[in-house]
Amino acid sequence: MISRAPLAWSAAGLLAAVALPWYALQEGLDSGAWLSGLWSSEDYASGLAQIVEHGRWWLAPALLALAASLAVALLPASRQRRGTLLLIASTAGLLLFAAQALGIGLRGWTAGWLAAVFGELDGRQVGLGAGGAVVLVALLSLLSIGLALRGAFGGDAFVAGAVTTVAASIVLFTAWPILRILVQAFQDGDGVLAPALLVERLATEKIWSLRCLSGGGRCGVAWNTLFLALGCGAGTTALGLAFALVVTRTSFGFKKTLRVLTVLPIVTPPFVIGLALILVFGRSGLVNQFLEWSMGIEPTRWIYGFHGVFLAQLFAFTPVAFLVLIGVVEGVSPTLEEASQTLRADRWSTFTTVSLPLMRPGLANAFLVGFIESIADFGNPIVLGGDYGVLSTEIYFAVVGAQLDYGRAASLALLLLVFALGAFFLQRRIVGTGSYATISGKGDSGLPTPLPDAARRAAACVALPWAAFTLMLYGFAFVGGLVKVWGRDYTPTLDHYAKAFAVERTADGLIWTGAAWNSFWTTLKLAAIAAPLTAALGLIAAWLLVRQRFAGRATLEFATMLSFAVPGTVIGVAYVFAFNVPPIEITGTAMIIVLCFIFRNMPVGVRAGMAAMSQIDRSLDEASLTLRGRAPQTLFYVVLPLLRPAIVGALVYGFVRAVTTVSAVVFLVTAEYELATTYIILRVINGDYGLAIAYSCALIVLMLAVILLIQFAVGERRLGRRAVALKGGRA
Repeated sequence: MISRAPLAWSAAGLLAAVALPWYALQEGLDSGAWLSGLWSSEDYASGLAQIVEHGRWWLAPALLALAASLAVALLPASRQRRGTLLLIASTAGLLLFAAQALGIGLRGWTAGWLAAVFGELDGRQVGLGAGGAVVLVALLSLLSIGLALRGAFGGDAFVAGAVTTVAASIVLFTAWPILRILVQAFQDGDGVLAPALLVERLATEKIWSLRCLSGGGRCGVAWNTLFLALGCGAGTTALGLAFALVVTRTSFGFKKTLRVLTVLPIVTPPFVIGLALILVFGRSGLVNQFLEWSMGIEPTRWIYGFHGVFLAQLFAFTPVAFLVLIGVVEGVSPTLEEASQTLRADRWSTFTTVSLPLMRPGLANAFLVGFIESIADFGNPIVLGGDYGVLSTEIYFAVVGAQLDYGRAASLALLLLVFALGAFFLQRRIVGTGSYATISGKGDSGLPTPLPDAARRAAACVALPWAAFTLMLYGFAFVGGLVKVWGRDYTPTLDHYAKAFAVERTADGLIWTGAAWNSFWTTLKLAAIAAPLTAALGLIAAWLLVRQRFAGRATLEFATMLSFAVPGTVIGVAYVFAFNVPPIEITGTAMIIVLCFIFRNMPVGVRAGMAAMSQIDRSLDEASLTLRGRAPQTLFYVVLPLLRPAIVGALVYGFVRAVTTVSAVVFLVTAEYELATTYIILRVINGDYGLAIAYSCALIVLMLAVILLIQFAVGERRLGRRAVALKGGRA
């Protein structure tokens, strides 16, 4: 019996090796210039032509592996035997594919011992192109099919393919770049391995000093980072929970407005919050001026240091916690709460012994995300840190400062990974192995239990003043773009908006003459491409981690958080190191920026999906399987409709972070692909604050519109529960 899936993938790989250029094209595949040189030109030749016509024999093993897989698909064999043969062929093909890709570069062999064994090469190779990429995908697909035929992943080819796709993408675009930069922690300036250098670089007083505890000086940057991250994780989780409770469990009349305010900081370019805080609390800010005028208190610089960074991080990362927690709070089953009250538990006991424990996965995930966001944050510490140093700023100065010490930067990044690993295992220990499912196939028409009065008042007292404070800060930021020069000339003007977004009508049509249009359209296009890919990859990874059982699951879960645990500056430098040379040469292209967006922002989709999915009872999956629904049908028609809050959160976060990120892409942008945030930063450096704030406000309006569009397109999760009007928090 012919196996159709292996046949299709083998044929697709062989067709690509014959009909597509093997190596990357400078002018792009869509130019069509390669068609005439598909056999004769070294630059345009297909894989088969490279082997036969141009003597690149090292490409042959991958094509032979595809041919062997094709033969396996056509020959009659048992399922088990076919899986074994496919595994052997695809694994051998992948290993030899990777060996030739890493072993040969722009200057021939990449290691001296290879030249000694095989002799000098006349040929060279650049980065992979369309033909090589399709062959790689075909080999990976054949590997997953072979695993499924052998009985791995329950024999489900879809699950096997999903695991292979997620794992391979994380290895290529997260683990590999980070490994390339971190290996320098063990090398000296000449690239020679010297493991003792790691200890020497990390065992310094500047990193580990505890003098601040005795009042004799400053703490080391490692302790500063840890203290700040713990406070940020706890604070953002508490604030996110307060907002989620007010929005879902009280009669507050402006819930939609509150939802918008909670996400405002996340849709803001990173320097705006810091600038607004300086305008309010800085030495010449409104608060200090008022205190000096009313009480004669000398202005201080208290906003610079731990207080300012902590406050800015709370503003910046509370929306992330809210996005993680909102679906979890909504998912708590009213039936379980009603059962508690039936057993004569009061509302406070029900809230503390039923509702909160069922929210534990969401709370733990929100804390983890807040903790890792804090240790990886660069923008807020660089603006407000003052003499309060943290690891992310130390890494930045090691890379771009006079030191230019990549080894020290890599060592500090490795320390950040250790902190992230500790938080990851703490989160797993807190959540444990218990069941938190509250959404099952049974009817759940219970009424949501009103919050206890104490909890309702506490949530309102935390969330509403914070929302008012947020509104005030953004008011200052908005006004800053409507005056000539903030602090000197408050004459109202629209000149900053006209300079950024001017449009002229000519005989040939509209001309976008504003200085910001190029970066605006580039940012919008790349973010629109990255956001759905970010959400899709994150939610599929979450489904695999929560719903499937396979070897290496815990490793895969931690790997999904790797890019989050490393500062954006390090990620940017790592991408340059990894993708500036073969086998994947994409530096200077739009692709490298999109990939950075996807894998930098994917962890939030993973954590939100895991938190929401832990509340969905496995009986729904089992019911689908009983009705002969396969894994794809179960995922798309049963699980995903119940994950709409997580989908919205992943899409929103993926889009707005792509628009607002700075540190991760500052080394990746080019004149052709300039982004909005890098343009804004350049305006700030040049002192053009009015234009920078005007552009930021325009981005905020754009992203709020996109958020509303995403919520409308995805829709709300319908759980078949009765609604009740809550008055004053009572049923």
